[in-house]
Amino acid sequence: MTRLAFLGTPEVAVGALRALHDAGHDVALVISAPDRRRGRGSALAPTPVKQCALELGLAVSSRVNDVVDAEVELGVVVAFGTLVRAAVLEQVPMVNLHFSLLPRWRGAAPVERAILAGDDKTGVCLMALDEGLDTGPVYARVEVPILPGQTAAELRERLADLGTGLLLERLSGGLATLGVSVAQQGEALYAAKIDPGELRIDWQRPAVELDRLVRIGHAWTTFRNRRLIVQRARLVASAAHDHEAAFVGADGQAGTLIGDEVLCGRGRLGLLEVKPEGRSVLSFDAWQRGARPTVGECLGC
Repeated sequence: MTRLAFLGTPEVAVGALRALHDAGHDVALVISAPDRRRGRGSALAPTPVKQCALELGLAVSSRVNDVVDAEVELGVVVAFGTLVRAAVLEQVPMVNLHFSLLPRWRGAAPVERAILAGDDKTGVCLMALDEGLDTGPVYARVEVPILPGQTAAELRERLADLGTGLLLERLSGGLATLGVSVAQQGEALYAAKIDPGELRIDWQRPAVELDRLVRIGHAWTTFRNRRLIVQRARLVASAAHDHEAAFVGADGQAGTLIGDEVLCGRGRLGLLEVKPEGRSVLSFDAWQRGARPTVGECLGC
């Protein structure tokens, strides 16, 4: 088995670390982001990957350069979130799991950008890490459809599972079974990190676009000047019928709610779960009963 270092930070990378360890690979060092203050008490807390490494009894560091002195054959990178400098890569070869079909959606938010763009498929690539941003050659890839209604969290979990399978398969015989990498081909697109401003719902946009926005997580609107996160929604197949109005804008403007459906620039979006500012997630029906909106009010107005 391979003596390796593992570089990762969030929960989505934990499964790969645990699987490599359980498969018998010698994980000599785990590199993860420094502890951060979390929660109301602002106590320092380890990243999910660091927490897993400690539970497995593995050595942990937050300094990437420590890989050089760890005497490993390979570095495995999964959702690390930090570029590895060329000086380190010159001494330790590394592979990376990237959650897209490269070269489409290089960068920080490939899953979210694929959903927002309306892509009908995506995948995961096992690639060689180089100095560029997700520009290295690819050892293996798995392609999957993006299902209707599938959220970014659900899709990311699916890709993480498939990527872990790729890692175990390609490292089953050590570096000898890693295989040959092939240069990326096709149009390169950059998956920029999601800006918080992108998550505000503009009800004048088509419902199909707003459905995608909700699916990537944390999309929000306002009601009575307070933020309301739309946790789950559904794309309404037909708006040919009207439900009894809970509240109706005076001129039928975008943002007007009819039953549990919101009028959009084109089509309607049905609301399933919301999270009012400072409160827990509620079913939309429960929120509506408590908020008691009046005629003439609308979301985002």
